[in-house]
Amino acid sequence: MELLILLGALIIILLGAEAFTNSLEHFGERLGISEGVTGSVFAAIGTALPETMVPLFAILLGTGSEVIRHEVAVGAILGAPLLLATVAFFLVGIFAARSRGWHGSLNPEPKGFARDLVWFNWAFSIGVLATFVPTEWSGIRGLLAFTLVGMYVVYLTLTIRASTELVDDGHGTEADHPLYFTKIRLPDNLVIILVQLGFGLGLIMLGAKGFVYGIEHLAPKWGISALTLSLLIVPVATELPEKVNSILWIRRGRDTLAVGNLTGAMMFQGSLLPAVGIMLTAWVPQKEILVGMAMTLLAATYLTWLVRKGTVKPIHLVVNGLCYLGFVLSILFF
Repeated sequence: MELLILLGALIIILLGAEAFTNSLEHFGERLGISEGVTGSVFAAIGTALPETMVPLFAILLGTGSEVIRHEVAVGAILGAPLLLATVAFFLVGIFAARSRGWHGSLNPEPKGFARDLVWFNWAFSIGVLATFVPTEWSGIRGLLAFTLVGMYVVYLTLTIRASTELVDDGHGTEADHPLYFTKIRLPDNLVIILVQLGFGLGLIMLGAKGFVYGIEHLAPKWGISALTLSLLIVPVATELPEKVNSILWIRRGRDTLAVGNLTGAMMFQGSLLPAVGIMLTAWVPQKEILVGMAMTLLAATYLTWLVRKGTVKPIHLVVNGLCYLGFVLSILFF
C-alpha cells in the first residue's frame, strides 16, 4: 500500500510541476522580469514551501519526543540543500547530456549563477559554525540566526535589482508553451495565470505530503533512526519539485530557469531554514550532520569553481552525484 502511495504522490508532483513551471513562465513574461528572478526567487521560494513545512511541523506540531522531533527537523533542514547541491545538479547533467552530449555546455546566465552560489556558501558556512556554539550561548546563536535572515534579504534585493539589466541583455522570461488552462477555454490573463500557479503549487505540496507519508510508514520496516531517515529520505520527497521543475526546463533549453530554480532554492534553504534550526533546535555537531554539511559545501564550492572557470558541462556534474554517494556510504557504513 505504501508503495502505491509513493507512486501516486510522484505522479501528482510531476503534474503539479508541469503546471507550475508553465504558469510561472507566463507570470514572469507578463511582469517583464528576468529569467534569473523567475527561477531564483519565484520558482525557488514556491517549490521550497513543502520542505519548509516539514521542520516547522516537526518542531511545533510533532507528537514524538523532543529529541526525535528535533532530529527530524534538523535532518529535513540540512538534507534539502544537500540534495540540491548534489543529486539535483547531477540529474540536470544527465538530462542535459541526453540532448547535448556529456561534453556539451550548460549556459545559464553566469552572473546570477555565481551570485547565488557565493551567497549560499557564505550563509551555509555560518550555519555550520553555529553547530559549534553551545546552546546556552543563546545570544550568539540568535545573532547568527538574525545574520542568516539578513543575508537572504540582501541577496533577494540584489537579485531583483539585477533583473532590468538582464532583460535588456536578452535574458527576459519567455513562455514557450501556451498557458495550459487556456486549453479548457479559460482566458489568458494574469488572474488565470495565478490560478494555474496556485493549482500547480497545491499539487506539488499534496504530492510531497503523500510521499513523506508513504516513506514514514515504510521506515519502521527498515529500522532507520529519525535523523538518518530525515537526512536520507524525507528530502527526496520535499526536493522533488525543484528537481522536476529544473529537469523540465533543462530539456527545453531554459538553462537559466533550470539552474536558478536550484541555486535560488539552495540560498533560501541554506539561510532561512538554518536560522529556524539554530533558534528552535539543539543544532549540535553530530556525525551525520557534519558529514552532510561537508558534502554540501564541497559540492557548492565545486560548482562555484566551475562557474568562475567559465565552463559547465554535464560531465562535470557527475562529481556532484559522487558527493552524495560519499555521504550515503559514510552514513550507512562508517
